[in-house]
Amino acid sequence: MDPVIVVDRVSRRYGTTLAVRDLSFTVPRGQVLGFLGPNGAGKTTTMRMLTGFMPPSSGRVLVAGHDLAEAPVEARRQIGYLPENPPLYPEMDVRGYLEFAARLRGIPRPQMRAAVDRAIERCALGEARERIVGRLSRGYRQRVGLAQALVHDPAVLVLDEPTAGLDPKQIHETRRLVRDLAGERTVVLSTHILPEVEVTCDRVVIISRGRLRAEDTPEALAARAGAARTVGAIVEIEAAPGRGADDFGDLVAALGTAPGAGGVTPGPATPEGSRVLRVETEASAEARSALARVVLERGFLLLGLRRAEASLEQVFLELTTEESAEPNADAAAPPPEASP
Repeated sequence: MDPVIVVDRVSRRYGTTLAVRDLSFTVPRGQVLGFLGPNGAGKTTTMRMLTGFMPPSSGRVLVAGHDLAEAPVEARRQIGYLPENPPLYPEMDVRGYLEFAARLRGIPRPQMRAAVDRAIERCALGEARERIVGRLSRGYRQRVGLAQALVHDPAVLVLDEPTAGLDPKQIHETRRLVRDLAGERTVVLSTHILPEVEVTCDRVVIISRGRLRAEDTPEALAARAGAARTVGAIVEIEAAPGRGADDFGDLVAALGTAPGAGGVTPGPATPEGSRVLRVETEASAEARSALARVVLERGFLLLGLRRAEASLEQVFLELTTEESAEPNADAAAPPPEASP
């Protein structure tokens, strides 16, 4: 299957600052791609190049087969963009604003009403269609921003922090809407909320200092990080005081000297007095059995012992923490565009 989005050896320079460096990735049709990176990684710059708001210094971006540099009008017709701060006009009502956005997108007048109605229905804005945008809640304003990105029925939807500032119910509704859109169109989702990526995205791209650091499914990245751990595995042990033993410091020290064990990280005490201790250890049944013996021999109650799975958060930290002290690559970037 031909990719809908192709980012081919793209770089972007601001004066002497190289914000994005020789970045390449593709996104197939119908896929939801999570685009991740720490502050200053070049995410915002990449999103602006991907949506045509900014040209790359070198390389090229293709959207639905159109080169954004050579055929910008055709390429941008295929893109719906929701920036972190939606480009709304607070004095307009919802329908009027979406009709305005439809005109900007070149939708012919005979088709405009149907296009706006579809966007309103898709984003569950029926009860707000005649309301003034500036009087809507944050959640409804986000829906209006998403509706303007969808009104021209684009092949590609680019979302920059779509759930920022929303309450848990609104976050759940937005995630469900993004998943519903998958298959109909290709979605690129940039966010700092890693659990959102795990439940929403089919594939993940992680960048740091403008460079590609990883590209795979969330599950494969977590598995790869777990396999690459120096010691081998993380075991979580839940223990509680018993038979007069209540010195968790002694238990932590003893676990650290168990066969195959590395570092030990104690968690906070629960209301019942137990604690979960995370132990780096060899990835073997013998190593886990040795840890269990240490807990029991020290007079503690062993309430649970399991091998912890690597999470996307752990992968992200392992790939980006080492470079976090670098200058902010996006600091030299101009402010975002304000047009829909």
